[in-house]
Amino acid sequence: MALALDIITIGVPQVEAARAFYTSAFSATATDDDHTARLNLHGTGRLALRQIGALAADSAANPATSGFRGYVLSCIVSRPAEVRALLQAATANGATVIKPAKKALFGEFVAVYQAPDGAVWKLAAASSKDTDLAPDPPKPTETALFLGVAKPKTSKAFYEKLGMNVDRDYGDKFIDFTIADGACRLGLLPRKALAKDAGVDEHGDGFSALVLTHTAATCDDVDALLAAADSAGGRVTAPAAQTGQGDYAGHFTDPDGHHWRITTPA
Repeated sequence: MALALDIITIGVPQVEAARAFYTSAFSATATDDDHTARLNLHGTGRLALRQIGALAADSAANPATSGFRGYVLSCIVSRPAEVRALLQAATANGATVIKPAKKALFGEFVAVYQAPDGAVWKLAAASSKDTDLAPDPPKPTETALFLGVAKPKTSKAFYEKLGMNVDRDYGDKFIDFTIADGACRLGLLPRKALAKDAGVDEHGDGFSALVLTHTAATCDDVDALLAAADSAGGRVTAPAAQTGQGDYAGHFTDPDGHHWRITTPA
């Protein structure tokens, strides 16, 4: 039993419009069911889009939200040309540039934009030089989600108790976890530092419009992860039960209020 970030669900004003944006921005295909659009991000994780009010109701949360939502999504590619191509595709479909594509500290090549639904995306290439031709469409090597937290070391202890293994640990500056096959990377930064890195104001309030999903192997594993979250300092917001979507699922928030859904097919 170990927690992994299998699906990132973003709350959006209109699912159809968000579906059109993300399929175009990432050259990804989508499937639809139960008023949710689901995208496979080229094998580096899965993204789901759900109407924000319905997503908040699923998590027993108030849907009101404003300002910085406390997270940044990241698409990591191999070459600067792919960063430029992804940024161009996003802006052509309604995204707003926060940071134009350029070389950053430590040799990275990055850009940041805000999607029409409000989510902030960082595009990054480890190299600042194009050594070969970029694939068309760009192929991410990794999809990551960075959470803004009060103290990364405290959050690290919470997630370790749910079975996650640390990859890089820079104390209260930055921590991330190893990636399971086909899942997204999870990283932790102080909220203020995360907002500064993305180029946005750190202030915000209300629902994050984000739910992180782990698909467990059994109902017992769902129960065990919810119990572990509760004992480690999280809060169970919805006990595990059979749902109208045909699965067995429960919800919790981590110590910083980020929402998780633990599910298994019924």
